[in-house]
Amino acid sequence: MAKKSQLRDAAIKIGSALGKVDGTAHKAARDAARAAHVAKQELAELTKQMKILRKQLIKSTKRLQKAFK
Repeated sequence: MAKKSQLRDAAIKIGSALGKVDGTAHKAARDAARAAHVAKQELAELTKQMKILRKQLIKSTKRLQKAFK
């Protein structure tokens, strides 16, 4: 049977490998959350711009309709 120190060394290697994988997954999840937050903010800004452009288009349409009468 293996010595206790060898078993402990193997357990340490396994634990550190799992810790690295867990840390990498946590970092990737955090980066994805940041990207989603930025995308949400950009979508809100684009929505505001679309509303403004729609209002401008409606006003321009009314002006053109009056001009052609």
